Formats: sequence, structure tokens, C-alpha cells
Amino acid sequence: MASFRTVPARGTATAVFWIAAGQAYEDVRELDKLVRERTPASFLARTKDYWRLWANKDEAIAEHLPEDINGLYKRSTLVIRTQVDNRGAIIAANDSDVLRFNRDTYSYLWPRDGALVADALDLAGYGEVTRRFFFLCGELITREGYLLHKYNPDGSLGSSWHAWSTPDGRLELPIQEDETGLPIWALWQHYDRDRDIEFIRPLYRKLVRTGADFMATYREPRTKLPAPSFDLWEERRGIHAFTTAAVWAGLTAARNFAVAFGQHELAKRYAVAAQEIRDAALVHLWDADRGRFVRTISVMPDGTIVKDATIDISLAGIFLFGLLPASDERIRSTMRAVEDRLSLKTPVGGIARYENDYYFQVSSDIASVPGNPWFIATLWLAEHLIAVAETPGDLDRPRAYLDWCARRALPSGVLSEQVHPYTGEPLSVSPLTWSHAAYVRVVREYLDRTAHLNRCPACGHQTGRKTRLTDRLTAVPDGDESALVRPDSPPHVLPW
Repeated sequence: MASFRTVPARGTATAVFWIAAGQAYEDVRELDKLVRERTPASFLARTKDYWRLWANKDEAIAEHLPEDINGLYKRSTLVIRTQVDNRGAIIAANDSDVLRFNRDTYSYLWPRDGALVADALDLAGYGEVTRRFFFLCGELITREGYLLHKYNPDGSLGSSWHAWSTPDGRLELPIQEDETGLPIWALWQHYDRDRDIEFIRPLYRKLVRTGADFMATYREPRTKLPAPSFDLWEERRGIHAFTTAAVWAGLTAARNFAVAFGQHELAKRYAVAAQEIRDAALVHLWDADRGRFVRTISVMPDGTIVKDATIDISLAGIFLFGLLPASDERIRSTMRAVEDRLSLKTPVGGIARYENDYYFQVSSDIASVPGNPWFIATLWLAEHLIAVAETPGDLDRPRAYLDWCARRALPSGVLSEQVHPYTGEPLSVSPLTWSHAAYVRVVREYLDRTAHLNRCPACGHQTGRKTRLTDRLTAVPDGDESALVRPDSPPHVLPW
């Protein structure tokens, strides 16, 4: 029987209700009885204690970060966890407000987003959460070796606007190929951190080899770059710098796995394909006249290459996945152009996604507002600044971008996809899982670089806290498949 309390005028009262779910009435009745016996307060306290312990897995992190950044970091790990299904799907967002704009939600698994989120969770020490994601990718990959646009949380195909044929009736794959490369890249990062052979073994043939065989052959014949697919923003088809870097990273990861499993012929095949893609990228995606990389090229039927020189934060993928080091002058010049052109010249600040970004566009003043500021874009620029920092003072600028994110978060600590360029109010979905994952990653890299730059020059002792940052994938000269990604790791053979 329900009981009611009288609440006086201007007074307050607390009411507690609960929902019991079960497959049979008896299950529901037992759950209800349990709550009544133990009281709702005990369950609330137990839940609070559990998640407080979970979020403070790395308690020392608070010693080296200001309260606002530390708080947002921990809140971000919790937000990410709420978006990870216990069966592996990592959901982009669960905010329904976006229905008013594009008549669909973000409540899907995008393999690319999932891979980047999984990698951030691994960096933060939550590898046990990410394993189910990799197993799910192994179940979802097609027999031909590619992952499709997006999936519902249960693994069924999600809605898509990528057509299976061109207007003239020619069939084409409706894929974003970075969504095939990045889960394999992230899987190698995961394995390289904990070396769990038993976990990797069933995924090697199912996910790694199947995906790598596809990426090695799905190529544009004239340039040897990855064949055209849709870009990471899902807006245009072509050969993209970000996708090229992701495919290279996936093939390089597959090469590393093949070496580890003692399959040297496969390793050589993947290494050669990766090297060809890298060589072609440095020729066709580099624009010497502009002194920077271009985001997309298209190969015409007569072999002519048409460049899309729009400045896009996705160009950061070239260093994010190791195709070139962040310190390479070609990357430096590209990222200088990104910062110069995509920085918002309003009091709100931040970095736009690309020039004249139409998505949720609120200003036609492209010179001052090239697009709305995105958390991902702002953090990717910060990641480059961290990577090239040579003195502790060089970390002031990326630290300012971390502060920017903390200021632009909602009072709850939630990060949206983007914010209004004049008011700073959240736009599109909130929270966006990818935004929180990017924040977690950059905080970890900021701490790692801080520790490295503060080490004692005489003895090498770290005067700051040292957090592990997995080495970037590196190119293999002349297709040498015998070298693993980490030069200090001896080759080893895994049972398969």
C-alpha cells in the first residue's frame, strides 16, 4: 500500500519509487520484496559507492590536475560507461533532441567512434569494458571483410543514407573504410598494453585477418590509395586523408598481429600494402603549392586527380594514427593552417570542424566563424600541441584547450557535440560519447607529456607523474614485416 505525506506550502519532501523488471511475475515480486526489506537507501548508497570507486580507479591523477579538469576527466569516464552496452555496443549518444534536426537519433554503434572510445577507455585503465566491443566487431564484420555504416545496440543494421549504387546504377559499397581500419588499430593498442593472448586469439582470424585482407585489396588502382568511400563526417565520397591514415594504421596493426602469430607471409602482404598506401599518401595527398595536406582527392576516369583543399580537422588523422609523426614539418604546417583557419574569432573560442561547416550552422560570417566549435576538433588540435611540446611551457596552450572544454561543459559535466559560436550553449546531442573520449585521451597524453618534460636531465627521474602512452604505429621500411610496432619489444610467436 502506498503512503503519502503532506507537504506544507514552500516545503520539500522526498519520494522514492522503483521499477522491478523480470521475465515472470515471481521474479518481479521477489525483487520488490528485496527492495522493501533492504530499503531503497541501501541500494542508492551501494550504487554510489561502487561508481565512486570505479571513477577513482587512478586516484593519483587528482594530484597532478586542477579540480575542474580532474572532475571533468572522472565525469567523462562515467559518462562513457553509461553509453557502453554490456554486450559490447558503444553508443554515440542517447539524446533525442537531435530528432528535431535530422529525424533520427545518435543511438547507434558507429565502429569508428566505438574504436576511438575504446582506445580512450583502455588508456584510462578500463580495458575490461572494451573487450566486449572488440568481440562484437568480430561478430559484425562481413565475410568480405568490412564493417558497415552503423548498427543498432543489438548488432542489427542501423539506418543509413549511404547508397549501394550511384545515380547511374553502378554498384558501390556504402561504407566508411576508416570504420574497418580503426577497430583493428584499437585492438592492437589494447593488446600492446596488456598482452592478453587468450583474449586476442579468437579475434585474430575473425576480425584482424578478415578486415586486413579486405583493406589490402580495396584500393584505387592508379594511386594504390584506399578506394573511394564516405568520409568520417558521412558527407562526401572520395579518397580522404583521415581514411587513408586509418586504413594504413589498420593494416600496420594487422601486420603486427601476423608477426606475433608467426604468419610471416601474411605479415609481408599487409606490410607491403601499408607501405604502398603510405607512399601514395605522401605523393597524392600532399599539396606542395599550399604547403599542407589536402583532406580529399578524387580520381577522374581519365586519371586526373582533383583535390578538395578545404581545411578540415580530420587532417589530424595523419599523425593521430602514426602515418607521419606529429613533429614532421608537413604535419606542423598542416596543423598550423588548421589552427589559423578553424579557430573561432568570437569570445566563445574553440576549433571548428572544417571551413563553412553547414551542420547546425548559425552564422554566415565564415571569416570569423568557419563553423561551430566542436569538442573533438578542439581536442585534436590540443593533442598535436602536446605531441610536439618541447618544454613545460609549451603545454600551456593545450592546457588552455582542456580548460576551454571544462568551461563549455554543462553544469552536470556533460559535453555536447558542438557549442553555439556566440553563446557557448550546447548544440546537437549531449552528451556525445566521442567528445568525452577525446577529453579522456588528451588528459592522459597531457599528463604523460608533462611527466616526460619534467624529468631530471641528470638522472632521468620523472619529477611529474608518468602515465603510459602506447607508442604510435610506425611505418616499416621496405615492407619489413619482422619489426613489431615497439622497437624495444622482441618478436614473439603466439599459439593460434
